Amino acid sequence: MSEQTSTVHTPDSTVVPVILAVSLGHLLNDLMQSLIPAAYPLLKDNLALSFAQIGLITLVFQGTASILQPLVGIYTDRRPLPYALAAGMASTGAGLVMLAHAMTFGMVLLSVALIGLGSAIFHPEASRIARLAAGMRPGFAQSLFQVGGNAGSALGPLAAAFVVMERGQVSIEWFAGVAMIGMVLLWGVGRWYTAVGAARALARRSRARSAVPLPQAAVRMGMFLLIVLMISKFVYSVSFSSYYTFYLIEEFGLTVGESQVCLFIFLAAVAAGTIIGGPVGDRIGRRRVILWSILGILPLTLALPWLPLIPNVFCAALAGLILASAFPAMVVYAQDLMPQNTGMVAGLLFGLAFGIAAIGAAGLGVLADAWGIVAVYKICAFLPLLGLAGFLLPEPKG
Repeated sequence: MSEQTSTVHTPDSTVVPVILAVSLGHLLNDLMQSLIPAAYPLLKDNLALSFAQIGLITLVFQGTASILQPLVGIYTDRRPLPYALAAGMASTGAGLVMLAHAMTFGMVLLSVALIGLGSAIFHPEASRIARLAAGMRPGFAQSLFQVGGNAGSALGPLAAAFVVMERGQVSIEWFAGVAMIGMVLLWGVGRWYTAVGAARALARRSRARSAVPLPQAAVRMGMFLLIVLMISKFVYSVSFSSYYTFYLIEEFGLTVGESQVCLFIFLAAVAAGTIIGGPVGDRIGRRRVILWSILGILPLTLALPWLPLIPNVFCAALAGLILASAFPAMVVYAQDLMPQNTGMVAGLLFGLAFGIAAIGAAGLGVLADAWGIVAVYKICAFLPLLGLAGFLLPEPKG
């Protein structure tokens, strides 16, 4: 994790090894976290859980991360904690060990709360370091950082299908070894920040203070509209991450393993969309990417509940690819609105993403219990209409 001395005074250079390191850390972090929804069918059977309880598990996990991430971001903007990334990995690993041996619903909730705490520590600080290492390519850096998380989320269902489902709930603790690898990797990122990154951060802060700030009204309007658009994106996304396997099992009679493979296809497409969104935003502007990635999937979401199996899986993957391109652009767009608070902005948006998904998962679970899982997808099909709000987003620059 070394860097030439000259880069200390050249904050516009792109430090790709550091971005790759936090991206790999993101992969390991989200691989572990994705075991939670991927293992839902197993936990549902072992503990006789309802769909509402499945939604509550997601609420506790993502709600914990949602509340804490903005607070971590605010703190690290003022007092960076680069070695806290390794501590976050430790919390996630401890939560997995506890989840592997959970025999009660309450123990499951405590386990996922620990994993949520690890996420709350990791995301804002890692995103801040990715932005710091980005130079003049913030969209590229944010996409590369986020695609690591998407890749980890996509691998989770495969890990669940071929390890956890085969070996049982106790095998979840094997993935605590992934946390150990992540701790070593992210300790190295912390050493880079101490040696080089802190000076780059100081230069960036000086530049941000000298820039002409946007009117506060424009900042408030931009952030409000981003929240509206995030509701559309993340409620629709969580309908897949939490319930797509159940939908496929009920609608098409798939086995649990087959449904996990279909979920992997969707999540792999999401990973591909994530890596596309940031670089495209660097070229054509974040606002355009945000607008068309959310509103543009409406025909696909409306068609999806009425399609047979193979077209359904293909349509879901294409919608996931297009929709996923929005979030890297959203994070960089918000950081452009508030350039002196990049850690806080990242923590706020990641926290909102987790919180919106948590509330959405709980609400969709209640609807699934009452009306059936197929009805959930017919209702969610109209969420991309909120993408119309993207036309009102102000331009952060120019």
